[in-house]
Amino acid sequence: MPKASQILYFLVHPNQLRAIIQWKLWHEPVHTRNPAKESETLKQCFHYLNLTSRSFSAVIQELNPELLVPVALFYLILRGLDTIEDDMTIPLERKEPLLRNFQNILEEDGWTFNENGLNEKDRDLLVHFDCVVTEFKLVKPAYKAIIKDITEKMGNGMADNANNAELNVNGIATVKEYELYCHYVAGLVGDGLTRLFVESNLANPALLRRPELAESMGQFLQKTNIIRDIREDFDDKRRFYPKEIWSKHVDKFDDLFDPKNLDKALNCSSEMVLNALGNVEECLFYMAGIKDQSVFNFVAIPQAMAIATLELVFRNPNIFKTVVKITKGDACHLMMESSQNLRTVCDIFKRYARRILKKNTPKDPNFLQISVACGKIEQFIESLYPTQDPNQLALEHKGEISAVQQKKIAEDKEAKSDVFFLLIAVMGTLFLISAFMIGAAYLAGARFDIAFSEIKKGQFFPKGTSLPSESAIPSPNHGEL
Repeated sequence: MPKASQILYFLVHPNQLRAIIQWKLWHEPVHTRNPAKESETLKQCFHYLNLTSRSFSAVIQELNPELLVPVALFYLILRGLDTIEDDMTIPLERKEPLLRNFQNILEEDGWTFNENGLNEKDRDLLVHFDCVVTEFKLVKPAYKAIIKDITEKMGNGMADNANNAELNVNGIATVKEYELYCHYVAGLVGDGLTRLFVESNLANPALLRRPELAESMGQFLQKTNIIRDIREDFDDKRRFYPKEIWSKHVDKFDDLFDPKNLDKALNCSSEMVLNALGNVEECLFYMAGIKDQSVFNFVAIPQAMAIATLELVFRNPNIFKTVVKITKGDACHLMMESSQNLRTVCDIFKRYARRILKKNTPKDPNFLQISVACGKIEQFIESLYPTQDPNQLALEHKGEISAVQQKKIAEDKEAKSDVFFLLIAVMGTLFLISAFMIGAAYLAGARFDIAFSEIKKGQFFPKGTSLPSESAIPSPNHGEL
């Protein structure tokens, strides 16, 4: 049952509720997973996939059947690797060989790992990792080779970082190191997924000749997460903002969290956003190379979420206090939009780039560069989908409206009517619940006549009552027994 705070929120934001209902009722997956045809170990794999990431799990399970299992296992394998790397309770001498040899562990029947700290979030995945190994050995050899290659590269990169004493003590120093870290934890994922897409004939082979496109896909997601999670990482004694950036604004990294330095902290985070915006054009170019709708949805939805998150964290002081996330309603609306085609995804990026531009301030040292970066994004989208359509201009000259505009006007009108009826439905529900509660109170003996008479007297709250004094309490006087 929804909480009272949620009901009040949706009363004030009916569009949010509308987006959630639309996604739940009207979203039709391109493909649907069929658990009835799966082995018990594969069902276990999807169980742990749901536990590790609900958002990624949803889009993975709607993938083309050819890629459903390979991509799900790829995600679980890398999540297992990441769980070992993140766990600070595992000694380096034990952690390093595990990271460097994880690709060979995938071939060891029955392999499990229970040495993670009890508080490690995805510990259960490694405790039951034998189900992942069992299913991995059944995957097509071409897919296995890709997954093992990426696992080896990522494991070695993580081991190198774990061995870097300077990184562990002082955090990342330069932007180059920052992007290398993002390469190992996210760029390699983009590379592996692209190879899987092309191997299955669901993406243009030309993507393999432009590896920087897949790299940008991973970099953009990872950079957005790092910018958003600064407070959480700081509390866990991790520093991913490069010193090359934060040292321009404060003397010590800890100073970013001092309220006295809020303006400096916001300028620092905006420079991080500027760095992430540099990957946007290549992300959009990459998505143009996807041939299958389910694969397009799989890559487009996280990117749409990322640009919306980037706009949310831009010059937002709350990121230094807590983890800031887009609302569930916004997430559902973005999923509906981005699971259509590249043009709608470009519209999303244009919309949020304009919002970033609107929030930009001349007080920011990076004001000009951020304005240019947002302008470049819009210019790139304009080159793909020009707004000045000659046919449209001819119709406007005649005073006519194109079919596209007519459709948009109809959709806007429908949206407004939907919000109106939704508001009536919510108010009606609240009225029925209130009537039921009042009726139940009346049947239980509530004296509404007394309540109304008190209200007429202007007494809206019950008068204070006090315990009778000791003198008012009769003292029993027992005679001799």
